[in-house]
Amino acid sequence: MGFIDVIKARAKADKKVIVLPETEDRRTYEATAQILKEGIADIILIGSEEAVKKGSEGLDISGAKIVDPATSDRTQAYIDKLVELRSKKGMTPEQAKEILLNQYLYYGVMMVKMGDADGMVSGACHSTADTLRPCLQILKTKPGTKLVSAFFLMVVPNCEYGANGTFIFADSGLNQNPNPEELAAIAASSAESFKLLVEEEPIVGMLSHSTKGSAKHADVDKVVEATRIAKEEHPELKLDGEFQLDAAIVPSVGASKAPGSDVAGKANVLVFPDLDAGNIGYKLVQRLAKAEAYGPITQGIAKPVNDLSRGCSAEDIVGVVAITSVQCQAQ
Repeated sequence: MGFIDVIKARAKADKKVIVLPETEDRRTYEATAQILKEGIADIILIGSEEAVKKGSEGLDISGAKIVDPATSDRTQAYIDKLVELRSKKGMTPEQAKEILLNQYLYYGVMMVKMGDADGMVSGACHSTADTLRPCLQILKTKPGTKLVSAFFLMVVPNCEYGANGTFIFADSGLNQNPNPEELAAIAASSAESFKLLVEEEPIVGMLSHSTKGSAKHADVDKVVEATRIAKEEHPELKLDGEFQLDAAIVPSVGASKAPGSDVAGKANVLVFPDLDAGNIGYKLVQRLAKAEAYGPITQGIAKPVNDLSRGCSAEDIVGVVAITSVQCQAQ
């Protein structure tokens, strides 16, 4: 059984309610039909009955709940709550109504906030910033979490490294140039996510172009300091650095370049020094190694909301909904 099949089975065992707000996109309906057929989650689609019927023509989405903000009896409660949450920013009832009737991502996040849905998946036709802005404004960060970050869950075929070819790459979708404290927070959140989703012990490698002082540069110093902070704050974690990629995942190279490290050559959670490296890294592995790439999955938000790549397929949406459901189970 492949990784995503295991995740789907876990999602089915305790079904959650996931809202999909992007009803202007055909892929949303294709994914909904598959999710309902497989029994992965209960789905809420936001839009008018007419628009949903037109957009889903030829697909069986009869099991989905359709919520039209213009007619829903919950809309006024969402307006009131949004005004309350954003009053310090000058939000008026008129502005809240305008936002919720016209920006379905905000409406979906309010459904999650008010407990009418467990989680949300969006991003097939919206940028990461557009998807995450309402989450950060309305849901805020999870208690005890310093930073919202994003990762890709990579499943590499025929790979002896990581957890049978399964890795987390972080941050590959959100934080442009994290400082040492932020990098340490990303490492801790990513280890927690790996344990939840892969159900194996996280082994965290802090990546750089240097291994244990082989190069001198301010960029290396940042990773060294992040490693120190992460070890100090999370002594229970198997975490080490700074490592070049090969020293982090290849046992023979790890033993040669970083003898004495219990992480070198064994890492399955890879923390990249910045977004450029993380984003390039995941796309290289996805395209050249034909890896499955699920994400960007967010971590650190008070309730699970996940982003999609705008190049995603309907099958990708199904996978991210299953992952979101498992995150909801852990709430």
